[in-house]
Amino acid sequence: MAYRLTQYAHGGGCACKIPPGELENVVRGLLDDPQLTPTSPAGELLVGLDDGDDAAAVRLDGDRAVIATTDFFTPVVDDPYDWGRIAATNALSDVYAMGGTPLVAVNLLCWPRETLPFDLAAEVLRGGAEVCAQAGCHLAGGHSVDDPEPKYGLAVTGLALADRLMRNDAGRPGLPLSLTKPLGVGVLNTRHKATGESFDEAVEVMTTLNADASQAAVSAGIRCATDVTGFGLLGHLYKLARASGVTAVVDSAAVPVLEAAREAVRAGYVSGGTRRNLDWVRPYTDLSGVAEETALLLADAQTSGGLLVAGELPGAPVIGQLVPRGEHIVVVR
Repeated sequence: MAYRLTQYAHGGGCACKIPPGELENVVRGLLDDPQLTPTSPAGELLVGLDDGDDAAAVRLDGDRAVIATTDFFTPVVDDPYDWGRIAATNALSDVYAMGGTPLVAVNLLCWPRETLPFDLAAEVLRGGAEVCAQAGCHLAGGHSVDDPEPKYGLAVTGLALADRLMRNDAGRPGLPLSLTKPLGVGVLNTRHKATGESFDEAVEVMTTLNADASQAAVSAGIRCATDVTGFGLLGHLYKLARASGVTAVVDSAAVPVLEAAREAVRAGYVSGGTRRNLDWVRPYTDLSGVAEETALLLADAQTSGGLLVAGELPGAPVIGQLVPRGEHIVVVR
């Protein structure tokens, strides 16, 4: 029997994230509660909840910082091996987005044991293990639960130089914006879930590690970056520009997009997560210069997307720049 894993979940990939506006309301009260601050912390917290960065960072000693993150989601493709590869690549990306190197990861597996056979779960885990091996990251154990919906991902610990972290609040006027992967995997995944059509180019994008791009950015002295995942390019760029106190100007014609994604948007394969992303950023974004189709692609909920960096990287198109804060936090032209 052939199983379509995407049919066993209400959403898929990073499109199943809690909407960003709702999430910010949930965590807002955690920032200022003194009872939630450790009395004798083992290390200095360098990056926490304040600006919605990709991972937490704590100083270990004078130069080194430990990076901690976790990411898991429902099936984004029907093939279990590819889903495992995509989920692992996506989880490791949070460490790369901070300028770190993954050190060790543990599996997070939720599985409907009475609905789906465990040989499919084994393929998911195999895909995740192969990506960790490719990344030079130990994969050691994990945790599993019986769950009505299948979910998979990793909790990852990494290392970085404390004074070379890449973060949301380090953007400055005059810096260019570069994007290392094309957009559009969200709408193609939505089409795949609805029709069963496969898109090899989307899988290739989602299983490409951000390791090389991260290393190049750190070596170039770049200190402001994020990865583009469930909140879309516009959502993650809005958080970056808001934290940095600048305005981000995007040249929509320069943003790389998978060709099949444009037709998928025109055909209506747009996830609810993408539409919620656009609703969230619209009050802070000047979209008057682009069509709704373009706006939806820029807000497309990506899974395992590229790095968005405030600086120039070899091979990565420059898609805009940071300028002094204006009327809008993001401007799309």
